[in-house]
Amino acid sequence: MSAYTGLDARGERAAGRAFPRARTTAWVVLVLAGLLEIVWSLALTEADGLSRPGWAVGGIVLAMISLGMLSYSLGHLPVGTAYAVWVGIGAVGVAVVGMLFLGEPAGWERLIFLGLIIAGVIGLNQSEKPDGSDGAADTRPAAHD
Repeated sequence: MSAYTGLDARGERAAGRAFPRARTTAWVVLVLAGLLEIVWSLALTEADGLSRPGWAVGGIVLAMISLGMLSYSLGHLPVGTAYAVWVGIGAVGVAVVGMLFLGEPAGWERLIFLGLIIAGVIGLNQSEKPDGSDGAADTRPAAHD
């Protein structure tokens, strides 16, 4: 299996088999991609319906970078977990920034539902580790001597 692609010698995904360093890097890249999702969403808000082209172009470029980073992470992490983490960081982050800096309401209902998003992402991540390992079980056939 290739250490940096998450693929085995046949070019197939080897679930949970990436080297620990590659998985750690994938998690760091994924979190950064989620943080970029917050930034590009706010940049598109500032674009005011694309009437401010600088903000619009900046937001679109950052969105493309964020998607590229997500794509890299998908080579090493389960797709369900990676996507949920990426979207969760973006959704919760934009909502929190909106409440803290943009005057959006911060009622207890919103905070509870944001907590549920976080709990759902954590739960999804934990449910993809049924045997307590660092990823999904290896489903490849055993090699014979």
